[in-house]
Amino acid sequence: MSPDTFDHLLRLVGPKISKQNTQMREAISADERLSLTLHYLAEGASQQSMAFQYRIAKSTVSKIIHETCGAIWEALHEIYLRPPKSKDEWLKISQQFEELWNFPHCLGAIDGKHITMQCPLKSGSLYYNYKGYFSIVLLALCDAHYTFTFIDIGAYGSCNDSSIFNSTSFCKAVEAGALDLPSAEPLEGFPNVPLPYFFVGDEAFALKTWIQRPYPGRKLPEDKRIFNYRLSRARRVIENSFGILAARWRIFHRPIQTAVETAENIVKAAVCLHNYLKQTSSAAYCPTGFIDSEDSTGQIQPGEWRRIVAEDNTCGGLRALRPSRGARYPLDAAKTREALKEYVNSKWGSVSWQCHYVRSRGEVLADFPGQ
Repeated sequence: MSPDTFDHLLRLVGPKISKQNTQMREAISADERLSLTLHYLAEGASQQSMAFQYRIAKSTVSKIIHETCGAIWEALHEIYLRPPKSKDEWLKISQQFEELWNFPHCLGAIDGKHITMQCPLKSGSLYYNYKGYFSIVLLALCDAHYTFTFIDIGAYGSCNDSSIFNSTSFCKAVEAGALDLPSAEPLEGFPNVPLPYFFVGDEAFALKTWIQRPYPGRKLPEDKRIFNYRLSRARRVIENSFGILAARWRIFHRPIQTAVETAENIVKAAVCLHNYLKQTSSAAYCPTGFIDSEDSTGQIQPGEWRRIVAEDNTCGGLRALRPSRGARYPLDAAKTREALKEYVNSKWGSVSWQCHYVRSRGEVLADFPGQ
């Protein structure tokens, strides 16, 4: 973060964290409060360490972090974490996914992570998840440029991952038709098959007409493997978004040791800061080579964030959700996936390297017609 960027952020957040001086003592300034909080989030050090470095009592450090993270959320989320409000804004995201990742009708990539934390006081087993640690859940949606467009934070780690998603305001809004998503439209070469617009996710999410996930299983025919590959290219955007978040804000490299409310404020502030820096200082925050890239044959070149997370993430502050198993899905959702599979394997929707890439990854059981 450059000095100019810090000054701009201070102008946005400063009024919400400024304190008045009294006759007894001079208040800690807004710039020091913001600097301490950013230092804590970026380094991932303990609050006791921050207290030593800034010569402030540990209880005061804890209060500053809690208040400043809340202020960052209040100041930034309506500007830098604003979900699309109209069909035109959704269509713009879809166009970006098609141009950058060759996947049509995609409105965003969705994923969730368990945010590990210390055992909250008097919480029993509410936050104790199936993997044997305490956590809250972060569900997020991002666009084609690694910017988060929606987040839901704070679900109990002990909850079933599918029920967490079904209870989010995002899922309820989509099911109720409140997000003003674009209407179904046919794809090139398939004029008689209107396809809905949708989000892409992994095995943690149930198949719906508005959520597409890969075909399950390993021994798949080539046409399904190509579909899974093409969907994974679009879904990898959210994986990289979480990777950038964890690499830049090292508070996620180990369990968060705060109260639950403060932990939620920390996550919300970090996501807002991610979007803020991605949109205002992208070259410095996410330089070339920091995220995954591809060569001309579709081979993935791992981004720098993977090395940073692998080296420092000893306790795994961000962990994947459990895959959804045995879930039933509507017939319309299956038909949508089948139509997309046909499209990405057709002359209108295929990319030149997909067959070579898929075949280089392992033996194919059955070729599909036309190849």
